[in-house]
Amino acid sequence: MLGYNRITFDQSIMGGQACIRGMRITVSLLVGLVARGKSFTDIIQEYPDLEVEDIQQALEYAAWLAREQVYG
Repeated sequence: MLGYNRITFDQSIMGGQACIRGMRITVSLLVGLVARGKSFTDIIQEYPDLEVEDIQQALEYAAWLAREQVYG
């Protein structure tokens, strides 16, 4: 999982879910918003602490997870 410097994990924040830069904004929330057709601009208007790079990295991280081999 190297290279995802905007994705953080902290048991005291959102129960340890993958979050953006220690905020209470989860990767799953962002992926869901994009999946429902929200634009990056719309998301940033709704969550002004986010940056475009945060959303891009959330999507990259989700893609990485989807590529991970579940059964060896």
